[in-house]
Amino acid sequence: MSDVTVLSLGGSLVVPDRIDVAYLRAFKEFVATYLDAHDAARLVLVVGGGRLAREYQQALREAEGQACSDDLDWMGIFATRLNARLVKAVLGELCVDPIVDDPSSVYRFSGRVLVAAGWKPGFSTDFDAVVLAEEFGASIVVNLSNIETVYTADPKIDPDAQPIDRITWSEFLTLIGEKWAPGLNSPFDPVAAKHAATIGITVVSAHGGNLDNVRSILEGGQYVGTTIGPD
Repeated sequence: MSDVTVLSLGGSLVVPDRIDVAYLRAFKEFVATYLDAHDAARLVLVVGGGRLAREYQQALREAEGQACSDDLDWMGIFATRLNARLVKAVLGELCVDPIVDDPSSVYRFSGRVLVAAGWKPGFSTDFDAVVLAEEFGASIVVNLSNIETVYTADPKIDPDAQPIDRITWSEFLTLIGEKWAPGLNSPFDPVAAKHAATIGITVVSAHGGNLDNVRSILEGGQYVGTTIGPD
């Protein structure tokens, strides 16, 4: 089993409305404490764009009117790279390697933590996380966002929406659809979901603000979240 665990760190955690400095400090302490307790463990953090990405995409839509999909995706990609640069700097000596912007070309890293960002148009950083898990032989991706679980529908719209503890990839894709669009607000990118299904990787989707719960996921304990796995 690989000693590497991949975390897809949602931009909504780094920049919910403004940069969450308190969360960044807490997250650094969480990472350092976890690694101190697990000598062989290493973490890959793939940082999303969150609100920053959507603000730039919306500005381009308003200014251009007919903005193409690739340009919109690039707005998001550069937002992820800015967020990733911030996370890397906060982690300091825990992350000594350069930020990864092409997950298909990474085979090793020297530090305890590797930070990655957006790659190219056509998908989100969730797909990058799945590719990195594949590269490093990790069997699981921990998808951290600002929601505790995947729901049967959007709970902000449907009062009858129910949380889901476990779901297969085919069921998940039926739930969210299979089409990618720049700025798509989905529990997990459908392009990433299809690739994860193909290679047999499991994703655990959970709230990244509950760091005790995140640690329980990493250590194989009980947790609150949704497990998405092979059919």
